[in-house]
Amino acid sequence: MPLPKLPRPQLRLPVTAVLVGACLTALVSAPAEAEAPGSDTNRTTTDRTTTGHAPADHTPTESALLSQLEQLVSAPGGPPGVIAVLQRGESRRILRAGTADLETGRPVEPTDHMRIASTAKAFSGAVALSLVDRGALRLDDTIGRRLPSLPRAWRAVTLRQLLNHTSGLPDFSRSPEFISILQADPHHVFDSRRLLDFVARDPLLFRPGSRYQYSNSDNIAVALMAEAATHTRYEELLRRLVYRPLGLRDTSLPQGFELPEPYMRGYDVPVQPPAPPEDVSELIGASGVWASGGIVSTPKDMTRFIRGYAGGSLISRETLRQQRRWIDGASEPAGPGRNEAGEAIFRYTTRCGVVLGHTGNTPGYTQLIAATPDGERSLTFSLTTQVNQSTKPQLLEQLRAVEERFVCALLKN
Repeated sequence: MPLPKLPRPQLRLPVTAVLVGACLTALVSAPAEAEAPGSDTNRTTTDRTTTGHAPADHTPTESALLSQLEQLVSAPGGPPGVIAVLQRGESRRILRAGTADLETGRPVEPTDHMRIASTAKAFSGAVALSLVDRGALRLDDTIGRRLPSLPRAWRAVTLRQLLNHTSGLPDFSRSPEFISILQADPHHVFDSRRLLDFVARDPLLFRPGSRYQYSNSDNIAVALMAEAATHTRYEELLRRLVYRPLGLRDTSLPQGFELPEPYMRGYDVPVQPPAPPEDVSELIGASGVWASGGIVSTPKDMTRFIRGYAGGSLISRETLRQQRRWIDGASEPAGPGRNEAGEAIFRYTTRCGVVLGHTGNTPGYTQLIAATPDGERSLTFSLTTQVNQSTKPQLLEQLRAVEERFVCALLKN
C-alpha cells in the first residue's frame, strides 16, 4: 500500500534563494575552436549497481568513489540520497549512497523520476539546434523577427545570444511580482508562455553579445522562438525532436507540481542541526519555470539524452561546430573544473580531460549531466537536495571536487 504524501512544508529559506540560486556573471571571451564531433551511442547496456560501502572484491577506484558519495550524504546540509550513472560504450556502472525516501529507506534507482532543473535548458537547445538544422530557424534570427510582440528594446537579441546567455534579457524569476506570487502560492499555475511579461518593462541588462550572464529568461525566449517558427507547441517539439529520436520514455514537461511514481524525494536539508530534512519534492509547480527548468526525467533517460546531445546525434556537424563555439561562462551551479559556455551546453575542463554537459538546481534536487564530445562516455550525477553558491557554498565546493573525481574515473583508460 503506498505511503501517503507528506504535507507541504514551509520553506526555511526565501523562495528567491531556493528557486533562483545565484546567477553567475563573467565577461565574454573570443570563441575557441570547435571540437571535432563524434558518433552517438544509444545501445542496449549491461548494468553493474553498487550501493553503500564497497565489498572487498571491488577495485580501489570504485571503493574510493563510493566513499566520496557517502561523504556527500553525511556532510552538513548534504543530500539524503545521491546516484551516479557512469557509462563507457555498452558498460554502465551505477553507484549510489543514502536513500530515495527517508520514510521507507529504499535506495535510489536509475528509473526514479526527478526534477532535472536547469539541465532542461539543454533540451531547449536540442530543439532549437534541430530546427536550425532543418532550416526552420537560424542562429542569427532575432527576437524582433520571430517574436515581434516582445519589447522593442529586445528586438536585436539573437537566438545564438539566448542559447549562450549573452542576450542581456532580465531574469523573470528575479521579478518581485513573480516572487510575490510564488511565495503566496508555490503551486500557482502560471501561463508559461507569458513568463517574460514579468520583465517586459525592464531594460536589457547590457548590450547583447557584450557579456555573459546566466538568465532563466533566455530559454523561455528560445522555446517561444521555436514555437513561432514551427507553429507547434514546445511540448510537441520536445517529443518529435528529442524524446523519440533518443528513446526517452520517462521524460516529460508537466505544468503541475505532482511527480510521477516512482520518484526520488527531494529534500530541504538544513546545514545546522537539529532541524530535520523536509520533503520539498512537490513544493513548486513546473509552469513557472517551463523551458528553463520544468522537465521531469530519470537518471536512465538523462544518460541517453546527454550521450546523444553532447555526442551530436541530433544535429549536423556544421551545427555542432556552431554549438561548440566556447566563451567564458559557468553553468548554475558551476560544474567540475573550468567552465565555458557554448550554445545550450557547457565545456567542463578537468584535470583528467574534457566533458560537455549541463548542471541544474531547484528545491530538492541538484543535477550534472556530462559526456565526452563523441558521446561514447557519460556521467549522470543526481542529488536529492539543492546545492548552489548562494545557499550552500562549502557543500558546492565539495560537490564539484567529487564530480571531478567521477569525471576522472569516467575518462580513465
